[in-house]
Amino acid sequence: QVQLVESGGGLVQPGGSLRLSCAASGFTAASYAMSWYRQAPGLERELVARISAGGSTNYAELVKGRFTISRNNLRNTVNLQMNSLKPEDTAVYYCYASLGSWGQGTQVTVSS
Repeated sequence: QVQLVESGGGLVQPGGSLRLSCAASGFTAASYAMSWYRQAPGLERELVARISAGGSTNYAELVKGRFTISRNNLRNTVNLQMNSLKPEDTAVYYCYASLGSWGQGTQVTVSS
């Protein structure tokens, strides 16, 4: 019964911010690398950010400096703080756990 449930997506204006959350259940997320991916219509799913079990992070060049991945091990959640959002960030955002599990995705739309 491993589950990843994303929340926090929605419509935001360019330059705005959103905070996505990934709630893990059925396993201890702190023991695994966790990632955020995104997929826009017609494009390949791409890695946005990753955080290791030890807390080290890496980011796609297009989001570096704007997005921050973090984890709250007490809540068994992983977050993605997204600032200075651009229309090009519009996509479905997915949480991924390195044990091989995906969330269902949450839509982020950046538009005026």
